[in-house]
Amino acid sequence: MPSKELILHKAHDHCASTHPQLTVIFVHGIAADSSSFANALKYLEDIESLRNVRFVAFDLLGSGGSSKSDELEYNYAEQLEALNNAINELQITTPLILVGHSMGTLIATRYADKHRKSVKQLILISPPVYTERDLDNPAFAAAMKLFQDAVSVKNRKIVEEKSFKNSIKHIVTNRQNYKILSELTTPATLIYGEADQIIAPHNIPKILKANPKYLTAIKTAGRHGVSREKYSKMAKLLEEALDDETI
Repeated sequence: MPSKELILHKAHDHCASTHPQLTVIFVHGIAADSSSFANALKYLEDIESLRNVRFVAFDLLGSGGSSKSDELEYNYAEQLEALNNAINELQITTPLILVGHSMGTLIATRYADKHRKSVKQLILISPPVYTERDLDNPAFAAAMKLFQDAVSVKNRKIVEEKSFKNSIKHIVTNRQNYKILSELTTPATLIYGEADQIIAPHNIPKILKANPKYLTAIKTAGRHGVSREKYSKMAKLLEEALDDETI
């Protein structure tokens, strides 16, 4: 597919002010679309202290209103190119923060690693933190099968799509994910639920120890979804970002 066609559908773009001071872009997870942030966006946009924040949400390739094609491989290269094209169209003049959920945290992290001068901060909600040891463990394969079965119960068609299968193969279980996060030089806050077993939470302390200068974490109640407690924590981080003169 020609590069010019690799661009994400912009599903949401709002700022209560005509003079935004900060732009926040949301990147959703697998088997989802930008609507997974609907409640979070409504909550954040109702906060008076965040009225100068521009909130944008995109659908990833293969999801929502974005391109779906058998010609796509749904790998990092395509998703990152499409995300970069979409961001460029926004003509951003403010500092930029990326918010990812689940697989979206992996794409956001790769984007920040490639565009270190552009992305000032990451907020990673429910980030899958899999080591190579995890990926080689038969128990991990069994856990991934359970995850796919759970997704299939909600929508069997999704797990049969190329976008889902290739996203698992090329992005979620990519062997470079842990290394990229452990060597990241963009400040990132990991927000995760204490009962979330999808993300391999036992690895959170390891990754924080590997990269203490740039990574911090906030543990909340709950599991994997974008819960109210998670986006209330996000609101505090955005308020702090607005007050940070160095960002």
